Amino acid sequence: MTLKHIEKLNFDPNLPIYLQIMNFVKKLIVRGTLKPGEKVPSVRDMAVHLGVNPNTVQKAYEELESEGVIFTRRGQGNFVNESQEIVNQLKDKMVREIVERQKREFRELGVNIFEIIEYLKENNDESNN
Repeated sequence: MTLKHIEKLNFDPNLPIYLQIMNFVKKLIVRGTLKPGEKVPSVRDMAVHLGVNPNTVQKAYEELESEGVIFTRRGQGNFVNESQEIVNQLKDKMVREIVERQKREFRELGVNIFEIIEYLKENNDESNN
C-alpha cells in the first residue's frame, strides 16, 4: 500500500504520538483503506509520511500487534490481521468510544436523548437533499 493518497495527521499535543498513530492505522483498517491481510506501510515509510521518529511508529506497531490488529511476518513486514471479524470488532469498539464521548458532552450541555435523536434526524434529512 502506498501512502501517497493517505492524509497526514494533525497531532494533538495532549495525546502521546504513538497512540495517535495507532488510532490512525485503526481508522485506515476500519475504512477499508488497509484491508485484512494487506501489508501495512513500513515503519520508515510511515515515519517519513507522518514526520515522526521511526521509533515512535515502531512502538505504535508493536502495540497494534499486541492488540491483534496487525501481525509481523519475519523479513516481510507488518500485515493487517486477516480476520474480518477482528476488523468488525475494531470498528464496533471505535464507534462505541465515539458515542460514549459524545454522550458525555451532550450530558454536560443538558441535552437529552430525544433531542439528540431529533438533531440526528434533521441532519440526516439535510444530507439526503
